[in-house]
Amino acid sequence: MAAFIIAGTDEAGRGPLAGPVVAAAAVLTPEQRELLLAAGLRDSKKLTPKRREALFEKICRTGVVWRAQAACARRIDRINILQASLWCMRRSVERLSVSPSLVLVDGSMAIPGLSVPQKPVIKGDDRVPAIAAASVIAKVLRDRVMEAMDRIYPRYSFASHKGYPSALHKSLIAEYGPSPIHRLSFRGVLADDDKTFS
Repeated sequence: MAAFIIAGTDEAGRGPLAGPVVAAAAVLTPEQRELLLAAGLRDSKKLTPKRREALFEKICRTGVVWRAQAACARRIDRINILQASLWCMRRSVERLSVSPSLVLVDGSMAIPGLSVPQKPVIKGDDRVPAIAAASVIAKVLRDRVMEAMDRIYPRYSFASHKGYPSALHKSLIAEYGPSPIHRLSFRGVLADDDKTFS
């Protein structure tokens, strides 16, 4: 009889004004689940950056099956952040090297076009270890992208705020205008008198 395989999926980066949204899908064996829970696995938003990095390394070291997908700012502007997030989650699940029997999706929405049975789980990143693992993977990968973007566009201080709408970030947008990785469809990115993306 074939094993019943559960995958969890989550995204990071819906709220920022710049950079990609990143989703990941992960499948944990019972042994991996216990090891990661013992190491403090939980919703990535409740972990420090150092703790997330340590958990990400442990996820990779223990052989967890996972895949991730990013959607750039232009795609987000074109199809909106919700659709871009769901697209990333679908792609992450589809690219897994194992075929899940069920996908547990963080949040209240099902993923459109997914051929695998799925179940949305509200606050799943704090209730389902596979979703928590996906949230850690997505957050760590996105943070690394934003640190790389900081080196390409140093005037925006992306390494410090990761594209989120901090006071510093908003003041830098006001001073320099948007960069090529800013989400032009998001409120606060273009000047109020620019109606191109209103």
